[in-house]
Amino acid sequence: MRVAVNFLPEQSQPDAGKWFWVYHIRLENGSHETIQLRTRHWRITDGRGMVSHVDGEGVVGEQPVLRPGASHDYVSGCPLATPHGSMEGFYTFHREDGTPLEVRIPFFPLAAPATAD
Repeated sequence: MRVAVNFLPEQSQPDAGKWFWVYHIRLENGSHETIQLRTRHWRITDGRGMVSHVDGEGVVGEQPVLRPGASHDYVSGCPLATPHGSMEGFYTFHREDGTPLEVRIPFFPLAAPATAD
């Protein structure tokens, strides 16, 4: 799995307490089995330590099937009420026989560039 994060100043309104990031994730199937992404769970923490949990089916409306060696890319966004925070979580995939496989999404920081007052 690969994660790339970018702060979007054009989607942010710091004077109104709103900051926005876009993240690009590449899911890669390094196993010898075909798997399907079924659900996601995010733990989003803002700069004040407030934690939000986001659960849902698939990613951006899709539940991709990944054959061995295949990958799937998607882009999504995260708003926060602080200029710093973090995300982490897990995906639940299902194997062809229906058994679940949980894959951890590693911690990644969300940080807006410093601004001069």
